Amino acid sequence: MSDDNGSDKNKGDDKNPWGNVKGSGKSKDADKKRSQTSKGDRSHGNLHSIRGGKSNEPDLDQLLRQAKDNFDDMIPGGMGSGVIGLAAGVLLLIAFISLCTFIVQPGEQAVVQRLGAYERTKTTEGLGFKFPNPIEQVTKVNVNEIRKMNIGFIERYSRSGSSALQDIPEESLMLTSDRNIVDLDLVIQWNIDSAENFLFNIDDQENTIKKVAESAIREAIGQTRMFPIITTERDAVAQRTKEIIQSNLDEYLSGVNINQVLIQRAEVHPDVQQAFQDVQSAKQDAEDVQNRAQAYREDILPKARGQAIELVQTAKGYKDSQIARSTGDADRFNSIYKAYLSGKDVTRERLYLETMEDVLSNAQKIILDQDGGTGVVPYLPLDGMKKKN
Repeated sequence: MSDDNGSDKNKGDDKNPWGNVKGSGKSKDADKKRSQTSKGDRSHGNLHSIRGGKSNEPDLDQLLRQAKDNFDDMIPGGMGSGVIGLAAGVLLLIAFISLCTFIVQPGEQAVVQRLGAYERTKTTEGLGFKFPNPIEQVTKVNVNEIRKMNIGFIERYSRSGSSALQDIPEESLMLTSDRNIVDLDLVIQWNIDSAENFLFNIDDQENTIKKVAESAIREAIGQTRMFPIITTERDAVAQRTKEIIQSNLDEYLSGVNINQVLIQRAEVHPDVQQAFQDVQSAKQDAEDVQNRAQAYREDILPKARGQAIELVQTAKGYKDSQIARSTGDADRFNSIYKAYLSGKDVTRERLYLETMEDVLSNAQKIILDQDGGTGVVPYLPLDGMKKKN
């Protein structure tokens, strides 16, 4: 017996090298402390899982069981049940808030799906309520954010923060209506107008918007000559492109609003730059010749019109004068005729005298009276008798 007791004692000593007998007060305190520490760690881990990602939902039964164990160890016997009930209520309230509420920030829209199907959209900011996952899920979309999309180039940033543009030829090269090639860079600014349409009506949203924009700008460029595109009609082409993009996206019910389309660069492709310059030089020469011809036309036409008007006015004046003279002659003849009818001899004598007056007024006359003799002088020097000027 003594050997057995001694053996048992040695075994007890091996289990407790500090010399404490099994079941002593210190050993119980240490075991209880380790038990409380272990339970606290498990409780902390579960609380951490509650505050973590949305996909891992907590087990409320396990949470309440662990909380009860912790309070049983920490609180004396008479007070444990009331405090445990209060703590359980607080934990249930926290779990309800975390699982069944969501907050919509300014500028956001929250799309709620029930069992995967669209249920509703909360468009006003503030607190919202839902069933816990996985019954209802919430997707928040920022509808006020102005997003930017580049076509024809990409922006690359260095470590120092500076940016550089890299051309994408398959996007930037486009064919114009006069069969020229233009190298064009485009920037599109857009935002989300309807969160549910944006999420459910189109797939791969940004890529879809980009494909629609590429198609629209090529349509607009294909209907415009190159020279206006690279000079004065960039804004008109950009506006036309915006209208086409918005029309197509509205047909898709995409929930996207196009704010602005900007043409940042529009140039002739380097491979055809020289040929384009030659063509433009020829066009410029043709325009110069046309301008000179137009200037000559503008100079000669007014003169010709003035001469034509002058000739017309002269002819009209001659016509009026001839008509008036003829009318006057006719009236004079009629008056003379009436006078002739009333006194033929007198009228005949007067007509004779007036006619002779008209005839002899400009003639050189030599009058011979009776004192000069009778008959005609045999020789008369008529040339010497002319009036000297």
